[in-house]
Amino acid sequence: MSGISLIQAVVLGVVEGVTEFLPVSSTGHLKIAEGLMGIRVSDAAVVGFTAVIQVGAIAAALVYFSGDIVRIVSAWLRGLIRPEERRGHDYAFAWWVVFATIPIVVVGLAAKPLIQGPLASLWVVAASLLAGSAVMWAADRMGRHKRGEDDTTFTDAMLVGTSQILALLFPGFSRSGATMSTALLLDLDRVAATRLSFLLGIPALTGAGLYELKDAAGAGTGLAPLVAGTAVSFIVAYASIAWLLRYVARHSFTAFVVYRIAAGVLLLALLGAGAITA
Repeated sequence: MSGISLIQAVVLGVVEGVTEFLPVSSTGHLKIAEGLMGIRVSDAAVVGFTAVIQVGAIAAALVYFSGDIVRIVSAWLRGLIRPEERRGHDYAFAWWVVFATIPIVVVGLAAKPLIQGPLASLWVVAASLLAGSAVMWAADRMGRHKRGEDDTTFTDAMLVGTSQILALLFPGFSRSGATMSTALLLDLDRVAATRLSFLLGIPALTGAGLYELKDAAGAGTGLAPLVAGTAVSFIVAYASIAWLLRYVARHSFTAFVVYRIAAGVLLLALLGAGAITA
């Protein structure tokens, strides 16, 4: 591989920023964009690069939710010192985030050869876009949307956190799509489902970006493209988060389902016609 150019990095940063937290699959869209630009999606440096620019999007989430994060972490630290502080929801939630992150870390490390090999195919992305659309459509209609963020439980956190594995193994399924759909099936309302998806995703995505940094830095991707892609993804992701939370407060996920189906069908058509390689 000859490396990712600065222009390609900016394009990928925009794609990452727009799609990381929308339930449309950032990994799937990144792989499609890479395929259209002639970048080999299974290359170790490319996989590393895409993981690193996710850190920009995660940094945007950290800034946007900084008040919530400080509150939760402070409650956790106080609870470690003073037993009487352990009765609060924030203290418990901090532990739930830790426990809910463990499954995706274990699977991510164990299945890394598959994730970076056969499962990186654009055929998998197309199929996962369509399958994830069906799950999201069903969840949005089956869920009763009657529970708020304060009503979440340990079981909710574990099920939502574990559902991230679907997106890890099947790029195109969407991490946020999987977590939001699971939360909806647990009868959380759309805003609570979206916020829970954000808060549970921050540790796993940050860890993935830091873990892959060595591959991105040492296999042909220069510093300038990494910095540019990460900075662009931060700016675009911050705007995307703000927009999404306003949107789900008033709308269903139908528009995302329709878009995912259209993207999946188009990708299948492009692959079938040989316009892009898998």
